[in-house]
Amino acid sequence: MSEQITYKIWTVCMVQKGDEVLLLNRQHDDFKGFIPPGGKVDFPESIAEGAIREVKEETGLTVRNLVYKGLYEYVNPVRKKRYMIYNYITDDFTGELIEHSKEGKPSWIKISEAMHLPMQHSIRRRFPLFFEEGTFEIHVEWDEANNREGDVSIKRT
Repeated sequence: MSEQITYKIWTVCMVQKGDEVLLLNRQHDDFKGFIPPGGKVDFPESIAEGAIREVKEETGLTVRNLVYKGLYEYVNPVRKKRYMIYNYITDDFTGELIEHSKEGKPSWIKISEAMHLPMQHSIRRRFPLFFEEGTFEIHVEWDEANNREGDVSIKRT
C-alpha cells in the first residue's frame, strides 16, 4: 500500500534591473521581511506560467525570458509533506510598478544592500545563489519534534 504524500508547489522570481532587484516589503503573517515576488502555482498552469502570473499580480510588471536558478524544498517526513519552490531570475520586463500589493510594497533595492534588510531565513539562504553561475538545489528536512529546520543540504550545479 502506498502512503499519501502531500506536494505543494510555489515559485519565486527575482527581477533584476542593473545592480538592483525588485523585493516586496512583506509585513504580515509569520513570513515577514523583504522577499522576491512569487507564490503558489495554480493547477493546471505550468510552473513558469505561475511565476509570471505572480510577478504581474504582486508588482504590475510583465516578465519574460525567465532563467531557472534552482529548487528549494522543505520535506516533513512526519506529516508526509513536500513543499517545492522553483526559483527564477529575469531582467526582461515591461510595465509600471504598482504602489502596493497584498504581499507588500514593491521596491527596487541594490543587490549589495539587500542582505542587510530584514529577510526570511529561507530567502537569505538562497539570495546570493541567484547571482552565481549554474543552478542550486536546497533540501531542508523539517524537525517536527522541535518545530524547526533539521538537516539542510545545498548543492550547486
